[in-house]
Amino acid sequence: MRIGIDGIPLTGAKTGVGHYTLELARGLAQIADTDSFEFVTPARILSGDSKRDEWPANLSVTYREPNSLRKHWWTIGLPLYIRQSSLDLFHGTNYNVPLWEGCPTVLTIHDLSLFLYPETHEKHRVSVGLRRIPTMGCAATKIITPSQAVRREVVEHLNVSPEKVIAIPEAARREFRPMPAEETRDARKRFGIEDDFLLYVGTLEPRKNLMLLVRAFEEVLCTTNLRPQLVIVGKKGWLVDELFAYVERAELGDRLLFTNYVTDEELRALYSSCRMCIYPSLYEGFGLPPLEAMACGAPVITTRIPSIMETVGDAARLVEPTDVDALARNIIDLLADAEARATLSAAGLARAAQFSWEKTARMTLEVYREMLGQEQRA
Repeated sequence: MRIGIDGIPLTGAKTGVGHYTLELARGLAQIADTDSFEFVTPARILSGDSKRDEWPANLSVTYREPNSLRKHWWTIGLPLYIRQSSLDLFHGTNYNVPLWEGCPTVLTIHDLSLFLYPETHEKHRVSVGLRRIPTMGCAATKIITPSQAVRREVVEHLNVSPEKVIAIPEAARREFRPMPAEETRDARKRFGIEDDFLLYVGTLEPRKNLMLLVRAFEEVLCTTNLRPQLVIVGKKGWLVDELFAYVERAELGDRLLFTNYVTDEELRALYSSCRMCIYPSLYEGFGLPPLEAMACGAPVITTRIPSIMETVGDAARLVEPTDVDALARNIIDLLADAEARATLSAAGLARAAQFSWEKTARMTLEVYREMLGQEQRA
């Protein structure tokens, strides 16, 4: 098989979709070494960030320099390339597939937050997404979602056949594994992080529900003698003025620390040394940060929403995404109980081990081969 994969998610600093695209492609190339896989993109891939020297030999990049015709990538540029190159299948890993069918296509829809929580996004993104995602869903031959929860949402809101949509879970990247305590000190020292800290990882945006976390943290400080730090790791997204205004009024001082971007190795150090990782999201497609935290041995508190419950199983403490008091109580309880933290840590490590990018790649490869009428076994 010759498989094309959307390379656009690798042309900038990688977010969750970029990591998904790269890990899936590497996994596919490793388990199907007689097939070829190529990222197809109208923009240059950031080679250093994507660790090109570690790619399997059957994974490559095709760069199609834009011109007056190919600048219309999804309607003209990519369909032209598919016909010229005789790709067997194209996988759009970021909500887009070519609109003129030259081969079977797979579309990954990571979540439907634009449909279900439009108030947590900027208006122009909602307007574009509400038009574009149904068009792409209709155009694709098959749709992959990261959870059964999103699969059900896609069937309901995009009005597609259940047989067209397959749920394939993701995984924590292999970089995320427990780091010995003494090896975490340098990273914490660089950011001014103390031994006793709580951790949040993710973009700062309304859907991540950071107001719940900040209010619960304020309650912990105001009602107990506990003085942990709250460390928030992630880039500033959109519609966060209310959050920062509340933080300023709360006067949390040096108890609250924003780090912005950190490297994977620094993040591994923080996951491995935090007292707990808290992920208070209103809505997710899968919930990778809690799984990454578990893979590093962090106890996890997260929200009782369908997709995250699929991901974490019984290995995390769950609270309602609007219950400040419940989150505060769970934080206080875990800070005071080292044995409970150790139990959660062990459960999380076992849960994270049930997921791998090899499994994700094998399940995805089965979809490709079924579509192309080939054997399903790798």
